[in-house]
Amino acid sequence: MKNLKDGIRAHVRLDWTGRVHKRFRGSDALQRYSNEVAVLKTLEERGCPNVPRLLEEHPDELYLVTTNCGQAATTISKERADRLFADLERQYGIRHLDAEPRNITYDPRSGRFCVIDFELAEILPAPA
Repeated sequence: MKNLKDGIRAHVRLDWTGRVHKRFRGSDALQRYSNEVAVLKTLEERGCPNVPRLLEEHPDELYLVTTNCGQAATTISKERADRLFADLERQYGIRHLDAEPRNITYDPRSGRFCVIDFELAEILPAPA
């Protein structure tokens, strides 16, 4: 597997089929894992197309597997990223609490920007 991130809060790898494997570690790992799982499930229920899909969850290991949403969007402007996070909140009722360009990817298969890393996010009431 290819390492994507190996930090104090998470170890993220990409397998040969393109799935993303994330193991939570460090402070509040259980809370961050549980939150990311809940947010991803809510986004799927609400029909959000530009976020990872939860494929596997392993709470005893603080480990999950998601679909791949492309490569880091290293050239996205802060203004464009801010609009994506605002759209996520307005259309799907999810407030990303780490709304930074580093949490935006570009998926060439779907031709769109995607939002990732929901361990720090808030589920709001579903928009009307």
